[in-house]
Amino acid sequence: MPSPTAPPRGLAVVDVEASGRVPWRHRVVEVGVVLLDYPLLRVVGEFSTLVDPGGPVGPSEVHGIAQPDVVGAPSFRELAPQLLTLLRGRLLVGHHVRCDQEFIRREFARTGTVLPDAPSLCTMALADRVLGLGPRSLGACCEAAGFPLVDAHTALGDARAAAELLRRCLATPEGGAVALGRLVGAAAGVPWPRPARGTGRTVPAAARATPRPGARPALRPGVPAAAAAATRARVLTGCA
Repeated sequence: MPSPTAPPRGLAVVDVEASGRVPWRHRVVEVGVVLLDYPLLRVVGEFSTLVDPGGPVGPSEVHGIAQPDVVGAPSFRELAPQLLTLLRGRLLVGHHVRCDQEFIRREFARTGTVLPDAPSLCTMALADRVLGLGPRSLGACCEAAGFPLVDAHTALGDARAAAELLRRCLATPEGGAVALGRLVGAAAGVPWPRPARGTGRTVPAAARATPRPGARPALRPGVPAAAAAATRARVLTGCA
């Protein structure tokens, strides 16, 4: 039961790139997290790393990650303690968040860690409510909200775009009706497992062997980023 005295810690906007569409069969190959404070929704930190899936990386033509890119990258087991620390106590946000949440839940389960049922907020559903688009890709929602699609299918870029989409939707009368404070408070009160010791090794997305033309290097994992960082966008690929 959530503790009524637990202070809200803010939001964690997440995105994963995976080797396929099915969380219980395919593996995470990249994860990006943008941390936002509450209630101002300012960026207070970012994290991004490639992940060694222990097998094929899947559709490189979609996510842009080639097999050599993950050589030397941490396994999910190695980065799990760091990721657990970033997510615990925060409201989980994502575009089609159920998909990202399920991939993350399955990866943690493989390490022997059971994640709690915590509140989440889906920017795809929020954009449908505000913009009336129906279920649409992040790229389409960003365009409708008035900012450009940049660097689709990079985990950190997609998380940044989802964060900006969240801000813009919440600034509208329809989006402002969302009980965000209640969700953030409820998330802060959910008990999470304590992180185990890990290596903390990460490989920035910028280390990809074949970066896209015009792509900007990712920030160092875990280093706070300025709120003015350029927003990027994605096209949804995971989870049927």
